[in-house]
Amino acid sequence: MLRALGIFQRATADQLWRMLRPTDRHDRITRDTLNALKETGLVRVETRLESGHQLWVLTEKGHKEAKLLLPKNVRISALRKLRLDAKGRPVKDDGYDEHAAAVTSTAAMLTGAGYGTPLSWQTEIAHKLPYGYTQYADLTMRAPDAGVPAMLLEVDRVNEPVDDLVDKLRRYHEWFELLAPKADADKEKAARRQGAAVHDFRLWSRIYPATGREGYVPVAFVFTGKTAAQRESRMQRLEQAARTYFAGTLYRGAGFTAVDYHQAVPVVVTDLERITADPAGAAGKVWRRLGRDKWQTLPEALDNPDGDQLYRVELREARRRQAEREAAHREAQRPVCTRCGNKFTDHRWQETTRSSWPGEWDRLCGPCAKEAADRAEAERVARRQAEEAERAAAEAPAVKPRSRFGIGRRR
Repeated sequence: MLRALGIFQRATADQLWRMLRPTDRHDRITRDTLNALKETGLVRVETRLESGHQLWVLTEKGHKEAKLLLPKNVRISALRKLRLDAKGRPVKDDGYDEHAAAVTSTAAMLTGAGYGTPLSWQTEIAHKLPYGYTQYADLTMRAPDAGVPAMLLEVDRVNEPVDDLVDKLRRYHEWFELLAPKADADKEKAARRQGAAVHDFRLWSRIYPATGREGYVPVAFVFTGKTAAQRESRMQRLEQAARTYFAGTLYRGAGFTAVDYHQAVPVVVTDLERITADPAGAAGKVWRRLGRDKWQTLPEALDNPDGDQLYRVELREARRRQAEREAAHREAQRPVCTRCGNKFTDHRWQETTRSSWPGEWDRLCGPCAKEAADRAEAERVARRQAEEAERAAAEAPAVKPRSRFGIGRRR
């Protein structure tokens, strides 16, 4: 309780109940706890809102206690000091407006839905730009266990121009592109071709954890107030005007429909009234990713099924088609035997192209070439045998036959 008030400065029992004890049926235990803390001098009621809810803040004693309870990396909000009039009576504060209430309610709804704990939140975090402007986030959330390592939230009561919301998104985009101190600008430019590798050179990656998805830290716009039609109209106008910052670009190459989101800001929208009406609260299908039509859960809205996931599928398919085209082209070039008409095997084709000197039977397939070679060898052997026979006959001495008369005389 003290830690939550230390972060959000002021909250009602209803907001603290939704944030800290969402499984309770009502805020009675939360109210009893606040009253007990009041008796010990740690909290006090600052004012009563028009809704009838009491607005609770830390006393100076409670502020010191909360500071000890909060981790050092969580900034504690400023102390709301008690003001008294000339007669020693508390002066009613009017600094708590409906925007501040909506910011705390947003954090309470998300925490109650399982997105982190009160320690997951910080308010009014500064994002300084080099031209002197500082963009403050209404809320920053870190809920890695719920699939959202980091998210920036802007709460809008439908009371400021849409152009102002677009400017906020533009400044966030500019801040996300800032280089980290001592980062190599040339290496950063080269890394742009490697998708997420570029973020290692950016300032935001030193402050926020990796998102686990393509793109920068997501930004959520939570609308509340006015009518449902006015809130929906505001979402549509924001979507049309801010497309440059969230839409991403198509991957290069014919046939690719996947989107490169690495240099884009994922933007989701919702409204408090929709979250309150949904039985699952902020964990339900109450989020819409700008650029999409359907309502999804927050992790679904932040995922990029049409991004790198689709790109890998399409890249494999493109490579398969390219391999088929190359195979078809190679097949069209495959030689055909001039004797039998059969196509060369890969081995035979390689044999005929291995030497720069054309062979005697390079236009014949393997079997025909072997047959021709065997026939030629047989003919060569036959010729050699014939030649040897002729040469033997020519070299043999002449033998005279014996006559009858010679034989008689020897008798």
